[in-house]
Amino acid sequence: MNTSKISVTSGATEVRDRILETASALFYSQGVRAVGVDLVALQANVAKTSLYRHFRTKDDLVAAFLRREDEDFWQCWDRVAQAHIDDAMAELDAHFHWIGERVARPNYRGCPQINVAAEFPEQDHPARKVALAHKLELRQRLKGIAERLGAKRPDELAGQLALFINGAFVSSQIFLAGEATLLLTTTAHTLVAAAREA
Repeated sequence: MNTSKISVTSGATEVRDRILETASALFYSQGVRAVGVDLVALQANVAKTSLYRHFRTKDDLVAAFLRREDEDFWQCWDRVAQAHIDDAMAELDAHFHWIGERVARPNYRGCPQINVAAEFPEQDHPARKVALAHKLELRQRLKGIAERLGAKRPDELAGQLALFINGAFVSSQIFLAGEATLLLTTTAHTLVAAAREA
């Protein structure tokens, strides 16, 4: 076995991860357009040439940041879904619980996908494509829950819930202390009850 090759590969992966970790923190806290690759390279303690070796353009780095956020979100979602596989209402409540906790964080600056989509209006921008795919996946998963809940028009309920969730993501600053989860769950129950009767 060629251990030197393994060492080089693991070193390259470590550098790439450090660049992405640094860029992700900066992009989320300061906004994508406000952060240049020079700052990312400086704070990641890598040469700019090294950054470009791992990410061909800044757009590629932004897309990688969003994919990273996407993976984190769906890991949380999947853990909750697996724990409530036989009870759709309990699953929905549990999703709103962790989403409510997320938007109540002191350093929460909104949904990364929404933030980036707002910064990049070009429909063909790589990061905007990642953001769109994330939002479509959210609606699809909500539709699955709506079907399990017996909604008469599951796609409509999924759209309402998606609108509601995205609204919570951009409204975190106006929530009173500790109220986000309660507002999310009680409103969701109202929407579900109406969807079952419609």
